[in-house]
Amino acid sequence: MKHRPDVVALALVLASGAVSWRGEQAVAAQQPAHGAFTVDQILSLPTPDNLIASPIGSTIAWTFNERGVRNIYLADAPDFKPRVLTLYAEDDGQELTNLSFSSDGKTIVYVRGGDHGSNRPADAPNPSGSPVQPKVQVWSVAVTGAAPKLLGEGDDPIVAPDAKRVAFVRDRRIWIAPIDGSKPPEAAFFARGTSEAPSWSPDGRTLAFVSNRGDHSFIGLFTPGQPIRYIAPSTSRDSAPAWSPDGRTIAFLRQPGAGGAPRSPLAQVPQPWAIMVADVQSADGETNGAHASTALTSGDPVDRILQNPGGIGLRWAADDTLLFMSYRDGWPHLYSLQHPGAGARPLLLTPGSFMVEQATLTPDRRFIVYNANTGADRSDVARRHLFKVPVNAATSTLLTTGTGIEWSPVVTGTGQSVAFLTSDAQRPPLPAIVPTTGGERRLIGANHLSPDFPTRQLVVPEQVSFRASDGVEAHGQLFAPADGESRKPAVVYVHGGGPRQMLLGWHYRWEYANDYGANQYLASRGFIVLSVDYRLSVGYGQAFQFAEHTGARGASEYLDVLAAGRYLQKRGDVDPRRIGVWGASYGGYLAALGLGRNSDVFAAGADFHGVHDRLPAINPTQLAHALVGDGITEADLKQSLKVEFESSPISAVATWKSPVLLVHGDDDRTVDFRQTIDLERRLLDKGVKVEQLVLPDDVHDSLLWRNWRTAIGAMAEFFERTLQRPQR
Repeated sequence: MKHRPDVVALALVLASGAVSWRGEQAVAAQQPAHGAFTVDQILSLPTPDNLIASPIGSTIAWTFNERGVRNIYLADAPDFKPRVLTLYAEDDGQELTNLSFSSDGKTIVYVRGGDHGSNRPADAPNPSGSPVQPKVQVWSVAVTGAAPKLLGEGDDPIVAPDAKRVAFVRDRRIWIAPIDGSKPPEAAFFARGTSEAPSWSPDGRTLAFVSNRGDHSFIGLFTPGQPIRYIAPSTSRDSAPAWSPDGRTIAFLRQPGAGGAPRSPLAQVPQPWAIMVADVQSADGETNGAHASTALTSGDPVDRILQNPGGIGLRWAADDTLLFMSYRDGWPHLYSLQHPGAGARPLLLTPGSFMVEQATLTPDRRFIVYNANTGADRSDVARRHLFKVPVNAATSTLLTTGTGIEWSPVVTGTGQSVAFLTSDAQRPPLPAIVPTTGGERRLIGANHLSPDFPTRQLVVPEQVSFRASDGVEAHGQLFAPADGESRKPAVVYVHGGGPRQMLLGWHYRWEYANDYGANQYLASRGFIVLSVDYRLSVGYGQAFQFAEHTGARGASEYLDVLAAGRYLQKRGDVDPRRIGVWGASYGGYLAALGLGRNSDVFAAGADFHGVHDRLPAINPTQLAHALVGDGITEADLKQSLKVEFESSPISAVATWKSPVLLVHGDDDRTVDFRQTIDLERRLLDKGVKVEQLVLPDDVHDSLLWRNWRTAIGAMAEFFERTLQRPQR
């Protein structure tokens, strides 16, 4: 299928003050000036993702996203030369995710389609406007390179230990299909609620799964020919089942079920949790299944790890050892629990003032390879390096050093090598390999980098810090071009997500790698750029990540964004009257707050799919409880609504003076497109200059490469018009 032609139109300046953007304006921003590079060049990086290692030999696989064309690549020892397994050829917005090897290493199973970063991952988006509705489908492909085989519509596949079957989720049920696609999938069983998160027992006879009932959930066990069993069913929400290597035990996460007296939305109340362990062999076949005992509780104060992007990460290591992540010492760290049961005490494996982010086990399950934002350089707080630690001792060894960034480690089946993804300030992400004993790393697939990629023209950012008006120290990365005006225009960039961190180089997430490229592009056009890690960001400890009065409870994190703007105003190389702000998602929300509250600091801004109205929907049940004073009173509810409104950009429209570019895909499943429509109408009624770029059928983090190119080009051109001319 060929792409539909891009709509190209001149900017239409409406009498109301709104401006609609289309292709020609964005193309104009892509033309190089003053020795700069184009948007196409800076976004041409071949973004790798989904790195996996075969359990057999030294084969690794990953996906490359090359200008929106996504394919699976494979590399084998000893030369690790990449070869492509799939032959998708279009920028069609269809994701490739959920890669896994079969146990014999002969097949890779994957998912094509969907929007896995959204609230509706199984609802297939259609950003390319295909006349044929896309689907979320499970596929398999032989590592020998044969054509992929369709296994069926579905998501979250897991390959059985016999390498012959694949379980996956479709329509709230679990289905099983042969791995070679020789027969249609069949529903594995019927159960009430939503059956999800399937997990095969080591012998392949039983599927553990989560039976989600809405306000509570169970861990279910399905063995063909037997009734479904539930492990210690309760009023709790049970999830994340993890089989022990011998198949005798399952660990899982337990949280309270929904309910209790209503609380004020302003209250920051973390939920307690417990790690449960069940002896599966003791199950007697009755409905209540196996007995579960508490192995560990979150403690008091409650450990906030479940609000971290990586979660608790339950997994079993050798010698009956359970591994998990925790904030027990104020930082997200790895812990081990040997012979988990009553009285067992966790061992902190990674002590220190740093964050552990990703971890993997060696094939013998005796060592963990992980990445963390620490090292010999103070600026490593904004990088990631690889370490190795035994599961029974806090004796980590460093595997990588320097000014690079390393993530997504996997250990090859031989146990001899660690494969990972890596970047630095100028070189975009690529796969790499290093011996598990440490040593020289080797890049893989460097020839996929475009010959005209502007590596040597990129700015090396500097880690900086600054204090907000309430005394909190915030952090950021400063992109300062060496040439150009003596007092340059500047832009504050605000990342999305809340629990994210921008780095001193190309980011490990595709959308933030594009944002990093956008900041480099702005720097190449003569702007000083300050990327701010505001409170809520990861990498700086629990107190910073879970600060008080953030978000709809008071937006205290905005003080860090304002501090970034004032930091720039005080620099001798910045024109204090020409400072802009841009961000996407949560960053769009904070950028909009800046434009509304402080047009005196932020002279222009670009808001990509931000939230603008944080007032919650109040249902009759909540209101009834508030009216009778059950946990929350009517006065409490009124006060919380007031704070939530004042934490919303719509509350600052009265003081909003600076022009804004609004960018949004109208199939956004994370931030409703209505948020942008509503804000635009309010601003136009106030007489604020609004420009818009609407991306039909695209989602929150645009799935089409060409939409990234258009949006970043439009933003750069907007800032050039609004900020480049020196103020008199």
